[in-house]
Amino acid sequence: MTIAHVHPGPATGPGTGQLLTVVAALLVAVAYLLAAGRLRRRGDAWPRWRDVSFTAGGVGTAWASGGTVPGGPFTGHMIQHLLLGMAAPLLFVVARPLTLALRALRPGRARRRLLVLARSRPVGRLVLPPLAALLDVGGLWLLYRTELFAAMRHQPFLHGVVHAHMLAAGLVFTFAVCQLDPVRRRWSVAVRGATLLAAGAAHAVLAKTLYALPPPGTDFTRADLYSGVRWMYYGGDLVDAALAVVLGVGWYAAGGRARARRNRRGAAATSSKQRLTGPTGALGHRRHLDWGRLHQLLHRARQQSETLGSLHDRAAAGLRSPAPSRGTTAVITTGKETPS
Repeated sequence: MTIAHVHPGPATGPGTGQLLTVVAALLVAVAYLLAAGRLRRRGDAWPRWRDVSFTAGGVGTAWASGGTVPGGPFTGHMIQHLLLGMAAPLLFVVARPLTLALRALRPGRARRRLLVLARSRPVGRLVLPPLAALLDVGGLWLLYRTELFAAMRHQPFLHGVVHAHMLAAGLVFTFAVCQLDPVRRRWSVAVRGATLLAAGAAHAVLAKTLYALPPPGTDFTRADLYSGVRWMYYGGDLVDAALAVVLGVGWYAAGGRARARRNRRGAAATSSKQRLTGPTGALGHRRHLDWGRLHQLLHRARQQSETLGSLHDRAAAGLRSPAPSRGTTAVITTGKETPS
């Protein structure tokens, strides 16, 4: 006898683990809003669309964990999978919660520890894009291509663990691909883009295998199975496309910042060169001499030198001449005498 995966509904009610997930998601969203408000009260800028994004991620996580999901058992599970493992992590990551926490915390031990943890070697290895993709998509292959999916029906604790892994693996993968917050090492766009393409292809292939063969140990109706697979296939492509847009926008912005830094360095170097080599600079001459201007300056200096020499000779001749007779006044500058 085969079994089908049944989600908690109005008849059974959500389990303890699911209620804890709902409360935790809402509390984290409230903490984010409080931290963003603290930044704005002290005069720092923080875009409000990030508040909306993080809040939407928290509400989506809470609804997928404790709310009533439409559709049959397999369709409802796939909607939960899209929300917990793909859409909510993207909404969380683009809101830059780590950056907000570092800016909101006061300088002290807590802020230093958080920064050290974010830039630690284990975290750097965890957000390695290929490894993050393996944890995310590899976990899905293990879930749907083994009897683990069917065993979740009788084990609520396993059900909660699987959903927690979906959310955590989705967060790590999205964080590794986007890399919007400060991390130990920023991988190139080529590595992250190739990882995203490979993960998207593996996710799509898994959806096609489920279309042909349901998870082992389950007995879903054909309509429910096909509907759930379509949600997985097309919904996964949509989220992957959104991830690609975020990756491209980040690459474009990083290129613009690098170009602006190069322009500032070039302008600073040019200004320093002009101060050192300009006509009134520290060196007092130009690096590339203007020979016509130099010839004019030398000619003018020669004329001034000749004029000064002539005046000096006249002054010397006036001092050597005999004293003028009484009754006359000698005017040295003109060489004429005027009677008294």
